[in-house]
Amino acid sequence: MRDERTAALATELRRRGLDAPALLLLHAHRPLRPLLGNLAVFLSPLTRPVQSRALQAVSDGLASDDGYDRLIRELEANEERG
Repeated sequence: MRDERTAALATELRRRGLDAPALLLLHAHRPLRPLLGNLAVFLSPLTRPVQSRALQAVSDGLASDDGYDRLIRELEANEERG
């Protein structure tokens, strides 16, 4: 996930008051991330026709360790600022 998309997602989560729950879930599901990424790839032919491009970009970004970690860092940085 590119940095601007990560920042936009973190900002949107914060705007909706979901930054703390999202951060908690991201940390809790960190050990399952490889399995969840494989599941997303497996299900993508079924879900792609009904997903928006923005949701697909988020899904693709979270499928990588780097994107997942960037979102966690962005949410933690938002938490420290707020």
